[in-house]
Amino acid sequence: MNILLMATDGEAGGLASFLPLLVIVVIFYFFMIRPQMKRQKEAKKFRESISKGDKVLTIGGIYGKVTDVSDNQVTLEIADNTRVKVDKTALVKDTTELANASR
Repeated sequence: MNILLMATDGEAGGLASFLPLLVIVVIFYFFMIRPQMKRQKEAKKFRESISKGDKVLTIGGIYGKVTDVSDNQVTLEIADNTRVKVDKTALVKDTTELANASR
């Protein structure tokens, strides 16, 4: 009878030592992995929805207006008659929403 009790105590001890690791993995998922995946999905959606006439900001801090869109590149007008080709992954956000919010 003592042997049976020891076996169940040993199994419960193994599960109890595994539980904190499982809790850490779950917390890590909800606070680190899931929000990062959400940001990546929003960035992809933004890059796919870029159209001619949008005002955008690049990673380098350059504001510009989209004049042409291709599969992987956009052409930005950053000053009068000054156009730059930029990879879509270098675009951060649409500044037209910011301009409308500040008015």
